[in-house]
Amino acid sequence: STLVSLLLRLYEPTAGRILIDGVDIRRYTRTSLRREIGVVPQDNMLFAVSVRENIAYGAPQAGAQEVEDAARHARAHEFIIDLPEGYDTELGERGSNLSGGQRQRLCLARALVKAPSILVMDEPTASVDAVSARLIHEAVARVHRDRTLITISHEYSDMAAYDRIFVLEGGRVVESGSHDALVKTRGRYLALVERRHGS
Repeated sequence: STLVSLLLRLYEPTAGRILIDGVDIRRYTRTSLRREIGVVPQDNMLFAVSVRENIAYGAPQAGAQEVEDAARHARAHEFIIDLPEGYDTELGERGSNLSGGQRQRLCLARALVKAPSILVMDEPTASVDAVSARLIHEAVARVHRDRTLITISHEYSDMAAYDRIFVLEGGRVVESGSHDALVKTRGRYLALVERRHGS
């Protein structure tokens, strides 16, 4: 999560550099940088306005079709149309009238409506049921083909789908590589996976 804050230039690194396609992010304005990055936080930030307004918060200029397309990509459209007033349903404070999985998918739709070059997800399936987790993973897999995806997770069951995994300890990268490569090295990553699954 600290790395995401650095990526968004919420604060500057005290040492080293962060590069995107070889360019130091300090060469971009904060506004232009953040325009290209969509973030789905672990703590779902929803407002007591309509579903449509919550999604469009990520891109206020988005039209109704763009909002719906983002919701479909996030696997949220199906439950939205079942709400009393569909996209015009007013949400309770922090989305209190939705389940955890529904809130998470709305936040994903909000990030996707921006059409960001980089999508960052912080613990996307934390505190959601197995069905919601599957829907979120399906949605992420669909958008992963079109953009850079960074996922912060302590859940290892779906790591094999990622191109590159970085294992962090104490703020440092201690291992990196694909799931298969890291398993073969029998290092810290494998120990974390086995501990998570009680092996």
